[in-house]
Amino acid sequence: MGTDQARDYYDVLGVARDASVNEIKKAYRGLAVKYHPDRNPGNAEAEEKFKEAAQAYAILSDTEKRSRYDRFGHQGVGDQPFTGFDPGAFGDFADILGDLFGFGDIFGGRGGRRGQRRRRGHDLQYTLRISLDEAAKGIEKPIRVPRLERCDTCDGTGSKPGTTPEPCGTCGGNGQVMFRRGFLSVAQTCPTCSGAGRVNRYPCEPCGGHGRVEKEATLVVKIPAGVDNGMRLRLAGEGEDGPQGGQAGDLFVVIGVTPHEVFSRDGDDLHMELPISVFQAILGAEVSATTILNQAVEIEISPGTQPGEVFRVRGAGMPNINGRRSGDLHVHFKVVVPQKLNSEQRQLIGEVARIGGGFEPEDQRSLFERLKQAFAGD
Repeated sequence: MGTDQARDYYDVLGVARDASVNEIKKAYRGLAVKYHPDRNPGNAEAEEKFKEAAQAYAILSDTEKRSRYDRFGHQGVGDQPFTGFDPGAFGDFADILGDLFGFGDIFGGRGGRRGQRRRRGHDLQYTLRISLDEAAKGIEKPIRVPRLERCDTCDGTGSKPGTTPEPCGTCGGNGQVMFRRGFLSVAQTCPTCSGAGRVNRYPCEPCGGHGRVEKEATLVVKIPAGVDNGMRLRLAGEGEDGPQGGQAGDLFVVIGVTPHEVFSRDGDDLHMELPISVFQAILGAEVSATTILNQAVEIEISPGTQPGEVFRVRGAGMPNINGRRSGDLHVHFKVVVPQKLNSEQRQLIGEVARIGGGFEPEDQRSLFERLKQAFAGD
C-alpha cells in the first residue's frame, strides 16, 4: 500500500494519537483476531484489513518509526509493506481472555488473573513559537514544562518514609476484581486501589500519598532546519511520570512559526516582494537580495519587466527537513512609481514622454525602444 493511499495509522487501529504502547498493542490484537485469514477464509476485504492493521502496528509499536510518523506522516516512514503476522502482539492474549471470560491459561500463557500493572504517565503537549529564520537554520531552545514527577521523599511509593504500601484488601493485590454475568467471569479495575494493587495507610506528606508532585522541568528542544508550522516533535519519556513508579509519558512539542515581515512560505518554497524603480523595470538591472539564510544572491531584472513578474532563485528557499534539495526563492517585482519630482526631473521625464510619442498609448514595443534610447542619451 503506497503512502499516497494509506489511511492514517491511528485511524486504522482506532486509537488516539497519544495512545500508549499497550493501547496500540491491544487495539492491534483485537483487529488481528477479527480479520485473521484463518477466521475469514476467502474474504479478500478481511485479508486487506488484516494487512492494514499489521502495517499500522509495525509503525506505531516502534518508538523510532512512530516518532518519524508523528512528525512527518507517511512521508517520514516511506512505504512499509506487510511483512507478516506478528505473534508477539499476542504474547499475553490468554490474560485478556482469562480476565474477560475466565478461561485461564488455555493458550499456554501465564493463566489466572494478572498481578498489578504500573500505569504509564500522561503525555503532554507544549506549543513552541519560533521565527521563520530559526525554522530555516535549526536551533536549540530551552523550554519550561510543568509536569508531575516522582516524589523524591517517598521515591514514588506514596508512603511515608519508613513504611511500605500494603496489598489492597479488596482485590488482594491484583488490581482487579472479578464478578459474574451469567456463566461469564468479568474483570474490572479495583475501585479501592484504582488498579494499583496496593494502598498507603501512612501517606507521604509532600505528595499526599500520590507518589508524584508537580514540578517545572527545564528542557532543551533541538529543532531541525526546515521545520514547518504545526509539526510535532516527540520527546520520549519527558511527559508525566506514571503513578506508583510507572513509565513516564512523552512530551509533544508543537511548532508554531510566526509570520515573517519579508518572506512568506509555501512548502519548502519562499516568496518575497522586491520593490524596483520604473527605470530599472524599463532598462533592466542587477540588484542584490538576501535569502532567509542571510546569503546574498543576484537578482536579474530583464529590460521591460512588468509589475508582478517573478524571478526564481533555485535552492534559495527553505531547507528540506528530510535532507532533500532546498526549496526555491520566488522574487515578485513591485514597480514603484515616484510620487514627488523636482523641476529638473519633471522636465526630463516630460522630454522622455515627448520623444516616446507623447502621453497617448501606442504600440508597446516601439514605445519601449524609444524610451530605452531616450534614457541611453541617444
